Amino acid sequence: MTRIDRRQLLKGVAAAPAALALGGTAAFAQGKAQIATVVKIGGIPWFNAMEVGIKKAGAELGVEAWMIGPTQADAAQQVRAVEDLIARKVNVICVVPNDATALEPVFKRAQEAGIKVITHESPDQKFNDWNIELTTVQGFGETHMEALAKAMGGEGKYILYVGSLTVPLHNKWADAAVALQKAKYPKMQLVTDRFGVAESLDDSYKTALDQMRANPDLKGILAFGSQGPIGAARAVDERGKANAIAVVGPFSPGQGAKFIKSGAIREGFIWNPMLAGETIVRVGQLLASGKKPTDGMELPGLGKVSVNVETRQILAQKLQPINKDTIDELVKIGL
Repeated sequence: MTRIDRRQLLKGVAAAPAALALGGTAAFAQGKAQIATVVKIGGIPWFNAMEVGIKKAGAELGVEAWMIGPTQADAAQQVRAVEDLIARKVNVICVVPNDATALEPVFKRAQEAGIKVITHESPDQKFNDWNIELTTVQGFGETHMEALAKAMGGEGKYILYVGSLTVPLHNKWADAAVALQKAKYPKMQLVTDRFGVAESLDDSYKTALDQMRANPDLKGILAFGSQGPIGAARAVDERGKANAIAVVGPFSPGQGAKFIKSGAIREGFIWNPMLAGETIVRVGQLLASGKKPTDGMELPGLGKVSVNVETRQILAQKLQPINKDTIDELVKIGL
């Protein structure tokens, strides 16, 4: 994983709330490329860490790079943020979409205005120039399902969370996970349709409680979305079910450390959000300078990446397991 000075990390995270308002307060330096990133929601550990990476790469490259964190995981707030950035005539806009379809019209307007559009976690996005992923869709989904199957002993009932039913990438991960389960672990059973709650700790918690009541023999919860494993683990922990119900999914290590240590979360896998933030800015600077990504190009922290011009994808494969063996080190570096 990318290492970063802890004092720098803490300084960046502490400063994060100042950038959460949709209006932003970034100072535009004359002659510098302006690269703005609109994330799903502000104030949560995952995106606070991403902001540290954004600022770090911006300082290294000599560009104006900042993050906008809406107050809710809401497509309309993201659209308004992009509209504001178009009016400011920034060079590059990157978005981690809550609803890929809702952003299409405003992305089209940005491109018509000569602004480069990058997305992250939105592989089928329309009207973007490039989408960046630090893992493959299939690999991410299948890796989590393998961990869940191992924790469940390859059989029993489970439920599935995604951040929202309109977040394309979360649902593609879920599709890949379920496809693997059906092919390889036929004794496992998805008991109901997936729940679009995993960007809300409270909704994830309440859903887990409801499903434990509805399915007394529930054995697993697979949650794609950074708050999903945390909310589910809280419910499992409160009910004394940590040994009976396996919770698996990606989350911020600092937020979920106590649940890993108690066993309420068995395991998760993430890409480093700080590294994702750095990569967004590095690709943004490349585009702002009039250059194009090329297949096999090297990016700091990722090495060589796959670039598909036809699908407009920049792909790496950089997963970090979160479990009892790794949790202390991940928390130590600020994730």
